[in-house]
Amino acid sequence: MSESDARAAVSIPAALSGERVDRVVALLSGRTRAQVAKLIAAGGVRLSDVMVSAGSRRVQAGDLLETDLELLEEAARTVARPAGPGEVVFRVVYDDPDVIVVDKPPGLVVHPDAAHESGTLVAGLLASYPELARLPELGCGEADRPGIVHRLDKDTSGLLVVARSAEGYRSLTAQLAARSVRRTYLALACGALEADAGVVDAPIGRSLRHPTRMAVAVGGRAARTHYRVLNRFSLPLEATYLELRLETGRTHQIRVHLAAIGHPVVGDLRYRGDRRRSGAVRTFLHAAGLGFTHPTSGEEVSFASPLPEDLSAVLARFS
Repeated sequence: MSESDARAAVSIPAALSGERVDRVVALLSGRTRAQVAKLIAAGGVRLSDVMVSAGSRRVQAGDLLETDLELLEEAARTVARPAGPGEVVFRVVYDDPDVIVVDKPPGLVVHPDAAHESGTLVAGLLASYPELARLPELGCGEADRPGIVHRLDKDTSGLLVVARSAEGYRSLTAQLAARSVRRTYLALACGALEADAGVVDAPIGRSLRHPTRMAVAVGGRAARTHYRVLNRFSLPLEATYLELRLETGRTHQIRVHLAAIGHPVVGDLRYRGDRRRSGAVRTFLHAAGLGFTHPTSGEEVSFASPLPEDLSAVLARFS
């Protein structure tokens, strides 16, 4: 979306023609449908210069969609609610007054989005660490994702760090911006990568053909992924077991970069990774290592998470 006078405007692409306007705004803005409903009710959405009064209105290719950025931010101030007892299950690897390190199971969404407004990791964290809710009041993050400084995709398992204090939040976000947080992943990629190690350096933006996907795109945000081959397989399909290190942290970065070089992650249906022959029931991607400078002690800390049982079982099928 382009910005002008506190408004954002975009011409509806053909791929979104016929979609509900509330879904399109949520998709393009990254807000939840509930937040978009508030925005529409406040008069913050216009379609071809006509104010939208109902989220069910359908858009057409070429329509000019405008959103009021100030009202969008106001609508986004949704306060996340804690989960009920036992509603959200996850493992805390480490915690102290400044940080929480979580080993996220697959299938758990990190924070609310258009399709998941409850049952998220954030809801589970708030149930155990209610003080997180105060962070947005201190200017640290948004009310619907308190403490969250980076995330993992729903089907990706493994480690992520959450800020528990304002000092922790500011330190971790600064380290992420400086690209000094160490994030290591394990992935099984389709096909045989020729080099034993390498770097994929290609900008990532939203796909114009498939707006729910990301893609390597001219004008996208800079993205670099380092990889190292751990093993190669030929059966039940040709595949390469990789250790990957993120230099940047774009949405779907590893999945997009591997797909772009012709080696999508096994089990990744969105980016055409094999699932039928591999036996994978989810994307074979695990955040296995995490390291950063502790916000208050200044010490380098690191954590490791072994490959989970479901992915170990898939890997055992390969030879």
